Amino acid sequence: MTEFGPGEVSRPTQHRTVSEAWYIVQGLGWMWRRQDGAEREIDLRPGAALTIPVGTAFQFRNTGLEPLAAVGVTRPPWPGEDEAMEVAGAWAPQLTA
Repeated sequence: MTEFGPGEVSRPTQHRTVSEAWYIVQGLGWMWRRQDGAEREIDLRPGAALTIPVGTAFQFRNTGLEPLAAVGVTRPPWPGEDEAMEVAGAWAPQLTA
């Protein structure tokens, strides 16, 4: 499970070889993503499910008063620390931990 505290914004990331599926279990927020040159923001709330295809840039932002919590899986399995690349995103990262 991945959690972001109130007001936290993840680092913008893009994966080299894996795709991901996420399911939101708690909290409110937004996901920014850029795919094939198009950008959009997706409303996140409990029960929302979304995918991140290989090569899609993305970023999470908690807009609520409680943690934004999600369960995610990768396909194929996570290959190692060199998989994720930092990229330019929509928001300045704000992480407390």
